[in-house]
Amino acid sequence: MKLFLKVLAIVLLSFQTQFSFGQLQLSDKAEISLLTCGSGNELYSIYGHTALRINDAERGLDIVYNYGTFDFSTPNFYGKFIKGDLQYFVSTSSFEEFNYAYIYDNREIIEQVLNLSQEQKQKIFNELSAVLSSDKRFYTYKFIDRNCTTMVADLINSVLKEKISTDIPNTQHTYRRILYGYLDNNFYENLGINLMFGLKTDQQSDKLFLPVELQQGVNLSQNQNQKLVKAERIVYSKRESEESKTWWNSYLTFAAICIGLFFLTSNRKFQIIWLTIAGLFGLFISSVGLYSLHKEVLLNYNALLMNPLFIILAISIGLKKQNLTKYFVVGCAVCLIIYTLFISLKVQFLMMLPLIVLHGLLLWKLWKNKVTTN
Repeated sequence: MKLFLKVLAIVLLSFQTQFSFGQLQLSDKAEISLLTCGSGNELYSIYGHTALRINDAERGLDIVYNYGTFDFSTPNFYGKFIKGDLQYFVSTSSFEEFNYAYIYDNREIIEQVLNLSQEQKQKIFNELSAVLSSDKRFYTYKFIDRNCTTMVADLINSVLKEKISTDIPNTQHTYRRILYGYLDNNFYENLGINLMFGLKTDQQSDKLFLPVELQQGVNLSQNQNQKLVKAERIVYSKRESEESKTWWNSYLTFAAICIGLFFLTSNRKFQIIWLTIAGLFGLFISSVGLYSLHKEVLLNYNALLMNPLFIILAISIGLKKQNLTKYFVVGCAVCLIIYTLFISLKVQFLMMLPLIVLHGLLLWKLWKNKVTTN
């Protein structure tokens, strides 16, 4: 009986503490910090990470709030991610646990202590406490418009009279150019992303959507005529790695593969197989915008390069329909010319050039071998 009463007391005390946690008043020694973490090795971590730390030694608090949590075990995880309705959520950990995870992955951690009034600190703390105990804990992830960085930026902005400055170098570039630079050592991932992303990413950036951007913007900002950043320190510096760039994940291997395919462009079986694969991919990227809620994949002009019309062209070759082949060769060639002119001044032009040349050569071979034999 005594054991039962002790357990019951502990449970009740736990509930009481949990309830009072949301009503807790921070001490005047409390500090709120922006945590910026460097790139990781996995694709989902390559753009870095943002979190908020609330440290109040007098109240025994040292909590990190993380808006970038997701669950791989979510049913239909990849389908939800592609559609754009995957739910991310806010999680918490101790500062020590947070550091351990990122130090283990050898990712830089930079802390910026924010120069906030007591009222502003309390508002942020109250909002985070309310979020954790409600459905607001979950949010629908968007690659550019709503992620761990934008959610933290919105929270900080909610207590500032002057919003965080966006006058940083990146806002002079397009979203595509900004993202392109993060994947220098991951060519094929970069290629896939640039094929998937449409017209929206060619717009000039007007928001802080990456961790390093928010870090820079906060450094340039003010709060009540004082610098927003009171102090900045490097919690952990990334160890220099001796690992070299993966040789196969590079532009050179991609160009070499395309050159190898050049010699197969006269082969009828290759023509049918390649045009079918490229056409199906083009059909996917041109139609995924009708299904996905990600605005980044809308109006994807890469369908002019990986053209869905290739499917009909492949069928006409297989059925030896010379006139049909002629019409679709001309149509696909016009699309390819328009595409080449359109991206000629864009950051991804050289990346796409081997595919442009491959498709141009393939269409020329079809014109020469199929059409002129009439």
